[in-house]
Amino acid sequence: MSVVSVSRFRLGVDIGGTFTDATLVDENTGQLWNAKVSSTPDDPAQGFLTVSRHILDQAELAPELLRYVVHATTVATNAIIEGKVAPTVLITTEGFRDILEIARQIRPSLYDVLFEKPTPLVPRDRCFGVRERLDATGTVVVPLDEEAIPQIAAIVREAEIESVAVCFLHSYLNPEHEQQAGEILRAHAPDIAISLSSEVAPEIREYFRASTTVINAALRPIVSRYLENIETRLRAQGIRSELLVMQSSGGLMTFADARSRPVFMVESGPAAGVITAAHLGEALGYANVISFDMGGTTAKVGLVQDGTPRITKDYEVGSVAQPGSGGFRAGGYPIRTPVIDLVEIGAGGGSIAWVDPGGILRVGPQSAGADPGPACYGQGGSEPTVTDANLVLGRLNPGYLLGGDLKLDGKLAHAAIERTIAKPLGLDVVRAAHSIVEIANVAMINALRLVSVQRGHDPRDFALTAFGGAGPLHANRLAQEMNIPVTVIPTSPGTASALGLLVTDITYDYATTLIERVDLVDPKEVAAVFADLRQQGTAALTAAGVASSDMAFVQQLDLRYVGQSYELTLPYAGGETAGFDLDDLLAQFHSEHNRVYGHSVHGEPVETVNLRLTALGEIVKPPLLERDTAMHALQAAQLGSRPVFFGEADGFVECPVFDRYRLGADMELLGPAIVEEYDSTTVIHPGYYASVDQYGTLLLIKQFGLP
Repeated sequence: MSVVSVSRFRLGVDIGGTFTDATLVDENTGQLWNAKVSSTPDDPAQGFLTVSRHILDQAELAPELLRYVVHATTVATNAIIEGKVAPTVLITTEGFRDILEIARQIRPSLYDVLFEKPTPLVPRDRCFGVRERLDATGTVVVPLDEEAIPQIAAIVREAEIESVAVCFLHSYLNPEHEQQAGEILRAHAPDIAISLSSEVAPEIREYFRASTTVINAALRPIVSRYLENIETRLRAQGIRSELLVMQSSGGLMTFADARSRPVFMVESGPAAGVITAAHLGEALGYANVISFDMGGTTAKVGLVQDGTPRITKDYEVGSVAQPGSGGFRAGGYPIRTPVIDLVEIGAGGGSIAWVDPGGILRVGPQSAGADPGPACYGQGGSEPTVTDANLVLGRLNPGYLLGGDLKLDGKLAHAAIERTIAKPLGLDVVRAAHSIVEIANVAMINALRLVSVQRGHDPRDFALTAFGGAGPLHANRLAQEMNIPVTVIPTSPGTASALGLLVTDITYDYATTLIERVDLVDPKEVAAVFADLRQQGTAALTAAGVASSDMAFVQQLDLRYVGQSYELTLPYAGGETAGFDLDDLLAQFHSEHNRVYGHSVHGEPVETVNLRLTALGEIVKPPLLERDTAMHALQAAQLGSRPVFFGEADGFVECPVFDRYRLGADMELLGPAIVEEYDSTTVIHPGYYASVDQYGTLLLIKQFGLP
């Protein structure tokens, strides 16, 4: 570790459904190296190792010189969606063993009488009630029946159960009974992974706490084996650096923490993209940013306000969950941990176009993935995808995907669209391809509205940051429809999500429930709770190797009107001894309630619900490299031209094609135009122009005077 401590290189690896991306950065100079390989769904670790070798060879860097390796993965999400979680047991208070079966008395579609709740991750015959009881203040009413726990442990061993979740009533106020049960379980079943709700999600609301704890327990063996496999193979490859994982909240945690708290990394992959957008927005002077990340399988949209990604604690995951993460819809399994608020839809470059029984053209959510991939890949895929449609429209160069490493076959794309879409609908192949792209665009526009307009934000006040391999292909059209004034296309957009892994901090999130009217709260009690949370955060950061000078802490309060079911989270600036300013706190709450819900009631009593603290281990953020001002004419960057179809022109338009690596700062490109680079292609529509800033970023802006 002595070499690692003085090293300045960090490696980020993001495993997606279609491609695995890597970014290597020199944190002193900001120099970047990027690599992209096809994902290996049967063994995700293989894609991780392959892309790591490629990028280290490209940079001519010895593996032992890496300081950090940071990973974003969908292994936790996929395990839940595919139902491939570990066999798990739930132990709860006697009389409440049906908590997972009952769930909630709501459904995602009010009039869908055929809706079925998702199958509980723990079947009823593996749920056990134990005699014990705490009251609503955390006082022991009925002592824990300690003799029942060894009996359950015997059943666990006999049934070869891998994990146990423990969730007793009101344990968020008093963890004593859960801790006793955990100690007895460890004594009688030492090889079993144990998750206590008082440690995983110590917050009010029994079902949400139980669901979160069960998901954590069901994922622990899966994630542990996955991370251990990666760590073993990385060490064999000579990489000795600290290994970190992206959390759903956008922070980092160690592999060791991820093994014990995998529920905190369920949305690991999508979170990295939003962090990238926030980092780029801050560097370029855009405090308000909408993040648009379109890869091969999905498109993810998130919102950054005042430089900070929006965080939600109302999230669910599951096979029948509705698109997006903001709010519980009873279609999946709820998780009560901090998650970056984003909307994820099945509209990526590999999304398959199809005609439903009613003769309506659909796009996604099924994806061709990495194997076999779109029809134009020539790897056996026969279904038309968004990538095939873009190729037919002339927006993609068949000989330059991944810098020419992946060739595209236009004839296969044409044939797939003709057979599956054009002939059944009686359309010309080009019109069918354009329809595929436009339908995918509509789905993504709806996602943009969900994170902006439906959250009370005006998209005209934001910049759109677009990345992912397919993001720059569609971004200009989306901005046009949403009236977003500027679209930001970073350099190397196809691997930009991996950059997000390298510009965020190590974080630990803590929460404690305190239900009390704000005007009756004792400031000393609040200060004492935050001091305890700060102590826990300091210990965790110290264990992760963070120096005290690099530690920071963010305090928040969950507030609501008395009688409400859900709360709003506001910053809390009070110190260890200083109380809060009551009038200021209430004014903030009323203002935020009015913004979110469109109304507020001044004078109505307000109460605290939860106290939250985020412990940050700050790391050095590498600077963006500036690009030289162009010393030659724009024509020197032009590779040629080709016909490209645009709906605005109702046909093909001859477009200049530019090499992005030859574009210098202060250059301007009038649309329509195409900009190509190793991992992505940017489409500039008629009526727009692209300006190149000092970092090589493309800024797409509507031409002055056009409607």
